[in-house]
This record gives sequence, structure tokens and C-alpha cells, in this order.
Amino acid sequence: MASNDWVAIMDADDIARPDRFELQMDFIAHNPECDIVGGQIAEFIGEEENIVGKRIVPCSNKDIYDGIRSRCPFNQMTVMMRRKMVLAVGNYQDWHFNEDYWLWIRMAEAGYRFANLPQTLVNVRVGEEMYARRGGWKYFKSEKGLQDYMLRRKMIALPRYLFNVAVRFGVQVAMPNSLRGFIFRKLFRK
Repeated sequence: MASNDWVAIMDADDIARPDRFELQMDFIAHNPECDIVGGQIAEFIGEEENIVGKRIVPCSNKDIYDGIRSRCPFNQMTVMMRRKMVLAVGNYQDWHFNEDYWLWIRMAEAGYRFANLPQTLVNVRVGEEMYARRGGWKYFKSEKGLQDYMLRRKMIALPRYLFNVAVRFGVQVAMPNSLRGFIFRKLFRK
């Protein structure tokens, strides 16, 4: 329903840094070939000052293309994207808890240009319920489906596929929620 050339995404319970849009618009002005620009996030529990981790994503187009083979290379709530490019690959489509990753994969296949800023753009509210949503059979099947797609399309080779699926099974199915939260904060966050 958005009608502007560029669309910014943010979750309702997150807090944008005061200079978020200024930084992104400046980057876009100096890099007109870019189709998506995101950035880093800081995660907090309770009060915004209670930062418990940072999700660091790759910044350069090449590093994002390399990283997409392992995990979602954008923090969805920081993304600004060129509307016509998103629509050209079919827009967001239903894919359980992974609509954004699915979109980025299709945009990568189309050869679009990506970037992430090194700055933290959004403070994101997290908690045990967020870690619970990142687990279970349904979530694992969704993630495995993306890995299946990338394998079929030769975006990843069989060894990368097996590694990706094994890690996801361990974290999303075999691990209890309380341990999953600890692992996310200690291994997947800075």
C-alpha cells in the first residue's frame, strides 16, 4: 500500500535511533545504485538502556550476498528498500516467520544491490517470548524450506546445506527455550 519510491520498515515496539533516517537517506543519496539499505540493531529487555546484545550483519553488497547463504543478512526492522524492486520480485509472501529472508533471497537472485550501515539504527525489544518464537518444528520447517530452495537453485552447495540444517535443528528443535535465549545472546550476538 506504500506509494513512495523508498519504504522504511520498523516494528511497532522498537525504538529508532534519532539519526536513523538521516544516515540511511544520506547513504542512498551517495549510493544511488543501492536497492536496500539496513543497519545494525541493539537488543534490550525491559528498559531501553538494558542492552543485552547486538545483532551485527554484514555491510557490503558482496558480504551480504555471501552471508545470505548462512542466515538472514538484514535486520528487518532497520531496512529501507526501493519499492519497485520489492514489487518486481513479488513483494512479501507468506513464509512462516521468514517472509523477510524469503524476500531477500529472491532479490539476491534478481541481482539487486544491498548494503547495511555499520551503525546501530534501531533498539529492539526482546525477551523469552521472542526466543520461543525462534524455535519449534514449525519454525524449523520454515527455515529448512528456505535452505531447500537455496540448494535447489544452487545458491548453496550440499555441505553448506547440511551444516545450515543441522545448526537450525539443534537450536530450533532440540534446544529448550531457556537455553535458546542464552545461546542467541552468547553465540549469535555481540
